[in-house]
Amino acid sequence: MSMQSFFDRLFYRAKRHMDQCGLVSDVRAGRAVALVLISAFLVTGCSSTRLAYRYADWGIVWWVEDFVTLTQPQKQQLEADIDNLKQWHCSTELPRYRAWLNRLQSDLSSGNPNPAKVQSLQSQLMTFFPPLLQQITPTAISLLSSLSDEQVRELADNMTNKQRELEAEFLVGDPEAIAEARAERTTERAERWLGSLNGGHQTSITEWSDKRVGQTRIWLEGRRNWQKALLDALEKRNQRGFAETITELINNPEAARGDAYAEMMNRSMEAMALLVQILLLASQPSHLDHLARQASELRGDFKALTCQPGSEVASRVYE
Repeated sequence: MSMQSFFDRLFYRAKRHMDQCGLVSDVRAGRAVALVLISAFLVTGCSSTRLAYRYADWGIVWWVEDFVTLTQPQKQQLEADIDNLKQWHCSTELPRYRAWLNRLQSDLSSGNPNPAKVQSLQSQLMTFFPPLLQQITPTAISLLSSLSDEQVRELADNMTNKQRELEAEFLVGDPEAIAEARAERTTERAERWLGSLNGGHQTSITEWSDKRVGQTRIWLEGRRNWQKALLDALEKRNQRGFAETITELINNPEAARGDAYAEMMNRSMEAMALLVQILLLASQPSHLDHLARQASELRGDFKALTCQPGSEVASRVYE
């Protein structure tokens, strides 16, 4: 169960309720440039971060219910587990996000961040995801263990259908058309954080996208491999070792996705780090000011989110 997929579903569903706030939710197709510019909550404006975060307890329920029809006891248990997860995340992780945004703002205030600073920001950002995956693992194990044979078949069918939808959406057209669409999505995200792009930005994004030929197909193949591993595990959900298998699938998904996926991700991360550096170095003061304002707004949203107990302790530790 991918946390990226969870956030995709959360924001797609929340958008239907919050269109008036201009909530931007297309995370799945282009997390590229945004990776080092902002944390996992890729939203902007109208206090939408706060609104989306408060929808998060329903987000996982939505994601699961898109694939499996839950019984009432399963829903109640899942909601209780998500309440605990949300409390932990609010009190422990949000202060870390604010600290990261503080550092981003500080680096921007001194001008274009150099490559070493960008790499450091990216490395720190990537540390946010493992704790979240670890915390959600017991909830996933509990839910998956409770599935009936009928629910497992429903899950398999819906996963297959979703995979076909993604393949139809992202693999349509020749390589040039796919690269152009990828560049367009990346441009949209860059503009969200940097404002109107200049010619250097556009050229860099186009060159970066042209070099990613075959990446989407490998991603989808890796996704299919992981789902097969999950379904294989579910066939043995009443046997010893099931919890360990699910823990590995959630916390080390690359192992199930295959060597081609792991190699592609390593190359992609390096290319993305380089692209972000190039975009920032090509930025004018107005672009950096725009990014600083976006980071400040996001930090303000995170700071406005309060939770009890423990938020004050976490704040003292991280800020």
